[in-house]
Amino acid sequence: MAAAVRRLMPRRRSGHTTAVTIGTERFCLTANQRDDGSLGEVFIDWGKHGSSSAGLVHTYAVALSIGLAHQVPLADLISPGLDQFFVPNGHTDDPEIPRVRSAVDYIARRLAIDWLPHAERAALGVYTLSERVQRASGWLAAQDAGAERGAGYRCRTHTFGSA
Repeated sequence: MAAAVRRLMPRRRSGHTTAVTIGTERFCLTANQRDDGSLGEVFIDWGKHGSSSAGLVHTYAVALSIGLAHQVPLADLISPGLDQFFVPNGHTDDPEIPRVRSAVDYIARRLAIDWLPHAERAALGVYTLSERVQRASGWLAAQDAGAERGAGYRCRTHTFGSA
């Protein structure tokens, strides 16, 4: 088995910070890129410094950053965090990701949207709100067309949507 080669981050790097509220909790996710434009490291701030929650998300960010430094694909790093369920969860103030199951779920989705190509995100089931609406528009159009023809949805006892 070949040894993993660690890629060091440049001394000066660019990136962006996303601030989000999940439920009533405020998070800051900072993602810095390498010279080649790929994601290189992640920082996450939440809660009071020294608290259990702050320590846990900091450890998650370190684990993501170490994986990235050793050239582990981002999709492999974030897929275990998708749909993890714990508090805080629920509504966010991020218009692209309006609801999440946990902070880790949000972080995984935000990193996927910002750093993965659409095909890789789609394979993980990660879509923005506008992409979800676009995907549903074909289904809605088919439902509307069926309703116009008088075709209804039938369950065991009733037919819905028929004229």
